[in-house]
Amino acid sequence: MSTTRPYPPPGDRGPEADGAASAGPPRPSGQVRRLHLVGVSGAVPRSRDFTRQALYDWGWLPAATADHRAAAEDVLLVVSELVTNACLHANGPDELRVAFAGKVLRLEVVDLGSGTPTPRNPHRAGRPGGHGMFIVERLCLDWGVVRNEGGNGKTVWAELAAPA
Repeated sequence: MSTTRPYPPPGDRGPEADGAASAGPPRPSGQVRRLHLVGVSGAVPRSRDFTRQALYDWGWLPAATADHRAAAEDVLLVVSELVTNACLHANGPDELRVAFAGKVLRLEVVDLGSGTPTPRNPHRAGRPGGHGMFIVERLCLDWGVVRNEGGNGKTVWAELAAPA
């Protein structure tokens, strides 16, 4: 996991991907959905519903197997954690982007916050709070942060493998 390098474009990658960075600005390819969240109440459930609909449209749901169901649930959990993190620590999310290409689904949450999310280390499972980015790190192929041009805000991205 790298929290500051640009993310690679999605493609025909699976869990074995090495996560090497690509040159140039990040540009999702394939299918992309955008949800504007500026000033929206209920950003987390709205983001989950939006992502769930994309998963239906892209054939991830209804799940054919337990593994497919688990993959879809992981995506929804990561969306919840990223949007919640933006709500709690970055004055709210501006936009959610969900992109699907090849074997990779990428989630991006744009906000105007200046902080950099990091998993709490050491992770203490019995304590309340501080689990969001730990969960993201555990469930995703890779994740990171890219500062927005002009220095205001950032995009927190995470990539998950499509079900086999």
